[in-house]
This record gives sequence, C-alpha cells and structure tokens, in this order.
Amino acid sequence: MTKTKKTYKKPAVIALAAVIVLFLGWKTLRTLKPASGKGTGNTAVAVEIASITKGSLRDIASHTGALAAKTRVVVAPKIAGRLNRLRVDIGDPVSSGQLLVVLEDEEYRQQVIQAEADLNVTTATLKEAKSALTVAANNLERARALHQTGIQSDAQLDQVEAEYQSQMAKVSVAEAQLANRQSALANARLLLSYTRITASWDRGGPVRYVGERFVDEGALLSINTPILSIIDLQPLTAVINVTDQEYFSLQAGQSATVTSTAFPEKRFSGRIDRIAPLLQEGSRQARVEIEVENRELFLKPGMFVNIRIELARKDNVTIAPFNALAKRNGEQGVFLVDMTARSARFQPVETGIIEKDRVEIVKPKDISGHVVVMGHYLLEKEGRIILPEPASESSADMEPKKAPVKEDKQ
Repeated sequence: MTKTKKTYKKPAVIALAAVIVLFLGWKTLRTLKPASGKGTGNTAVAVEIASITKGSLRDIASHTGALAAKTRVVVAPKIAGRLNRLRVDIGDPVSSGQLLVVLEDEEYRQQVIQAEADLNVTTATLKEAKSALTVAANNLERARALHQTGIQSDAQLDQVEAEYQSQMAKVSVAEAQLANRQSALANARLLLSYTRITASWDRGGPVRYVGERFVDEGALLSINTPILSIIDLQPLTAVINVTDQEYFSLQAGQSATVTSTAFPEKRFSGRIDRIAPLLQEGSRQARVEIEVENRELFLKPGMFVNIRIELARKDNVTIAPFNALAKRNGEQGVFLVDMTARSARFQPVETGIIEKDRVEIVKPKDISGHVVVMGHYLLEKEGRIILPEPASESSADMEPKKAPVKEDKQ
C-alpha cells in the first residue's frame, strides 16, 4: 500500500515543477519584451543623428586599371648574323638616331666589295661598247658617202649598217648590265647597314628607355629575333573597362585622377584618350584608354593604379549622410528627427548622386533638419528616440552625434 502512494506522488511533483518553470519563463519574457521593442509606444530608442546640409556633389567613377607604355618597340634584326655588341642595356635612356646593336658584318662587307668590282667591270664594258659604236657610226657615214658615188655596192653598205646595229645592241646590253650591277651594289650596302641597328622615331618624347633585353652578346640571330624592347615612359596609358552604365557618360578629353598604392600621397593627372566603339560580348564592357602624365617617371608600365573620373557635378543640392538611408515596406527614405518632441518619422525620399558617405536628396526638395544615421533599424514608421547630448562647438555639423544609452524607466 505504501509503495502505491509513492508511485502516484512522483508525477504530481513533476507537474508542479513544470508549472513553476513556465511561470518563471513568462515573467522573464514580460520583463525583456519592452527592451526589445522597435521604438513604438512608450519605448525610446537611442540613436545617432546628423544634419541635412546644402553643398556640391560629384558623381565619381572609380576603377582599377593597369599601366602600359604608350609606345613600345621591339628591336629585331632584318638579317641573320651573330650579335657582336650591345651598345645599351636594360634601363638605359635611348635617343633617336642612337646606335643600339652591332652584328657581325664581315660577310656583308665582302659582298659590298664584290658588288663594287662587278660594277667596275660592267662600267668598263659599257665604255668599250660605246667606243666601238662610235667607230661603227663613222664607218657607216663613210660607206653611205661612197655608196652615193657608186664606189661601194649595196651589199657593202648593208654590211656596215649591220655592224653599226650590232654595236648599238652591245651598248644597250652593257647599260642594262651596269644598272643591274648598281642595284646589286646598293643591295649589298643596304644589307651591310642592317648590321648596325639604330633607334629611330619621329613622334613622342626625345628620350625613351630600354625595357627588356632578350638575348646576350655572341648569340646567333635569325631574321626578326627580338633583341631589345624600347618603351616610352612619358606619357603612359592606363587601361580600364567600363560597363554601359558609365560608358555613355565618358568622352575623349575628359579629365581623370590617377593614384597608386606605391605613392599614396601623389596624384597624377590624366585624360581619356580613346574609347572603344563597342562592348565586348563576353564581359559587356568597353575598353577605355587614359593618358597619364608621368613627367617625373614615378609610374612604370605594368603597375596597377586607381582611376577616378568625374562623371557629373551638382552645386547647391540637398545632402544627407548615406547612413541615413533606410527601407520600410520596400520604400527608401530617411527618419526625420523632431528635436522638440524627441521623435523620428520615416520620410520617403528620391536620391541622386552618391559621393562617398554623402547622398543627394532629390525629392522632397524642401527637406531639412536632422536625420537618424544609426539606430533607425529599431524604428518602424515613427517612434520616440533618445537624442544625443549637445555637441561641442568644434564639432562639424555633418559629424554623427552619439547618444548615451539609457534605460527607459517608463
């Protein structure tokens, strides 16, 4: 009998404990619920605020691009031969007309000597042919005079005329051979000149630089084997790719500001030089080339740079901090602060240019006062707020003001 009573007593204790736990949980939930409210009813939310101002805004497009030499020339031989001497090396300045490379030229010198000798022989042959032609012309003149007097027959006159025609043909052949020998000599001298490679350009700066060396002295080169690369460092070209959203806001001659992580304190000026007339099908982007001034030669081809291009500028516009923007029910707006009533109200807005942490308020045009920049995620359409303490006189008007977090005793 005692055993049965203990069996019935155990479930009752468990049920009582469950009721106590539920009651304590309910009390805890009621205690915490007001602190987790969203600024409705009597619950106030601590926020940070900033003022709406007037000023100028710029629509700035920021891109990362790579620098490239505006002009890059690869020095290569037009003839085969052994590289005898390099007159310049990597990093050396180069001027137009300067000797860069000397190839082994003994074979080509011999070809020039042979061509000159052949030309001399042909010249002598022509001279001899012209002398014989003169003699044949005099004989023809005497034969015609004698033929008129009847001393010479027709057959003798024909023979003299044939001799004259033969000498004329020999002169023509000798003249053709002379032109051929002259051409051969000119070609031999041209090949000899190819053994000495010089720099030559008529545009750009007066000085360029050796960017790369591909072979060393003593190497056996074939035609068009790269030897050196010559680059122009002033100006450089920065290459970026833009989408169609920015493409139609760009135009040739538009200014740009270029910076590099290697020189964080320096600003380099640039301008848009060329804009591709098409967008690539794969990326849906267009190539834009920006000419970058590099007079002090700080920048080098291959470096990554940051490029900022001003797409638009507006003066005397209404400006709010970007952090003030919020969305309620899919609508974008800001929470306007009523300093007297210690409350904030959601105001739908239409925005324009965004520059860093500032945004243009296009509509409504007459908006003014202060807006919530931190803590508005706890607010619904409107609600009570805890305003910050008055800022010191040295504080900037646009600087967010932080309110002390206090417990609402109401």
